[in-house]
Amino acid sequence: MNDGDDAYRTVTALTALLDRGEVSAVELAEEAIERIERLDPKINAVVVHDFDRALQAAHAADAARARGERGPLLGIPMTVKESFNVAGLPTTWGIPPFAGFVPAEDALVVARLKTAGAVILGKTNVPVALGDLQTYNPIYGTTNNPWDLGRTPGGSSGGSAAAVAAGFGAASIGSDIAGSLRVPAHFTGIYAHKSSFGLLPSRGHTAPPSAPLEYSRDLTTIGPMARSARDLALLFGVLSDADETGIGIAHRTAMRPPRHDNLAAFRVLVVDDHPLIPTSTDVRMALGELAEKLRAAGVPVSRHSDLLPDPVETARVYMRLLLASIAASYPPAAYEQARVAAARVDPEDTSLAAERARGAILSYRDWIETDAIRVRQRAAWAKLFAEFDIVLCPPAPTPAFGHDQSADQWARTVLIDGMSYDYPDQLVWAGIASAPGLPATVAPIAHASDGLPIGVQIIGPRYEDLTPIHFAQLLEQSYGGFVPPPLG
Repeated sequence: MNDGDDAYRTVTALTALLDRGEVSAVELAEEAIERIERLDPKINAVVVHDFDRALQAAHAADAARARGERGPLLGIPMTVKESFNVAGLPTTWGIPPFAGFVPAEDALVVARLKTAGAVILGKTNVPVALGDLQTYNPIYGTTNNPWDLGRTPGGSSGGSAAAVAAGFGAASIGSDIAGSLRVPAHFTGIYAHKSSFGLLPSRGHTAPPSAPLEYSRDLTTIGPMARSARDLALLFGVLSDADETGIGIAHRTAMRPPRHDNLAAFRVLVVDDHPLIPTSTDVRMALGELAEKLRAAGVPVSRHSDLLPDPVETARVYMRLLLASIAASYPPAAYEQARVAAARVDPEDTSLAAERARGAILSYRDWIETDAIRVRQRAAWAKLFAEFDIVLCPPAPTPAFGHDQSADQWARTVLIDGMSYDYPDQLVWAGIASAPGLPATVAPIAHASDGLPIGVQIIGPRYEDLTPIHFAQLLEQSYGGFVPPPLG
C-alpha cells in the first residue's frame, strides 16, 4: 500500500493526519469525491451522491477542529448502505415502486456517525429488498467487484464493500441476515463485523415506506466495514450506545475488553469444511495456512470439538428461520406460490432446499418449535466458548464468483472446484453465526490462485463482540491485512 495515498489510509491514520494539521477535512472530502467521480463509473458502488452536504460537513469539521474540538470520526469521509435512512436522500432498498421515497430523519446509527463527526459522502448500492448474495437492482444497476469487474462484490452490503475496497471513503456501514456484511468483506478483501443479534439499534433501517421504528427483525444485524480491524473497533464503539439501546447487560458484556491481549493466549477452533457443501481448494488452503501460522506462533489450535453444535442441524434450522423472515414480506401472490411449493415437499426430505420451502410458510407454532432448537444450540455454543475463545471458518465456500442475474436466484448454482452446487446452500457459513446470534468478524488473510481476496470468519462468544474484532486486529499486526485492488 502506498502510504502517501490518502484514499487507502485507515480512519485511524487519517485522524492522526487531521490532528497534526497535515491535511484538512475538506481536502479529504474533495479527494474522495474526485476518486468516486473518476473510478466509480466502472464499479457503481456509491449510487446516491451527497457531495454538497459532505463538503459542508467537512468545512464544519475543520472549523470545529480549529476550535480545539475532537471526535472519533471528526472529518472522516465515509459512506453508508442505501438501506439506512439518511434525511433528504432516497431509501429504496432497490425496489422500483419506492424510487421516490425520501425519509425525513436519519437512521439512529447514521445520526451517531454524524454526531461523531463523520462526513457522509453518499449511499451505496444494494440488491432488491437486500435479498441476494450479489448487488444489483433495476434502479441503480449492477455493482462490480474492484478486483475483477466481471465478478460480484457480494451482497447485500456489496456496494459498501466495493466502496471501502476502492478507496471511496475510509469506512461504511452495512447489515447482515445471510452473510450480507461478511461475504462482501471476504469477496473484496476488507474487514467487517456482524454484531451480536439485538445489540445495535435498527431504527431507521426498515424497508420503505415503513416508519423508522425500532424493530429487530429475526437474524438481522448491522455493523461496520473498514480497511483495518482497529477501525472496526472504533466504529463499533460509535455505533453502540448504552444510553439509547436499552440493552443494559448485553451492551456492557459486548463492550468488555477482549478475552486476551496477545495472539498466543487465544484458544482457537478451526472449522473449514461442512457436511452439506464443500469448501473450495483456495479457501480451504488459506485457512489451513493460517492455522499453521497460528500454531507456529504458539496459539493452541484445534481442528475438531465434540462441543460444536451439529452443523447439519444448524444449517436446517437457519434455512427455516431465514425463509420465514424473508417470506413474511412476500406479496400475496408470491406467498401463495410459496405455499403451493411447500405442499409438494416430501415430509421425509431433509435437504436445505426442502427446509427453505418449509420455512417460507412456517406457522407460528412451527417457528416456536424451531426457535426452541436454536435456544438449545445457543446453550451448546456457550459451553464451547468456555473451552475456546474463537472459532475460525470460511465466510463462504469460494472467493468472489461471476455475475449471475438469472431471474430465479433459488434455482442458480455456484461452482466449487468445477462442480455445481445449489446457490443458496453456500449460506450455511452465514448461518453458523447468524442462527445463534453470535458476533462474527471477517478479516482478509490471503489471495486465491487467480488473485482474488480470501477472508476468514472469526466467530466469538455471544455479546462479546470486541473479542473477535481484537483477534482480527492481532492477525493484521502479525500477518498483514488489506491490500488495495488493482484500480490505479
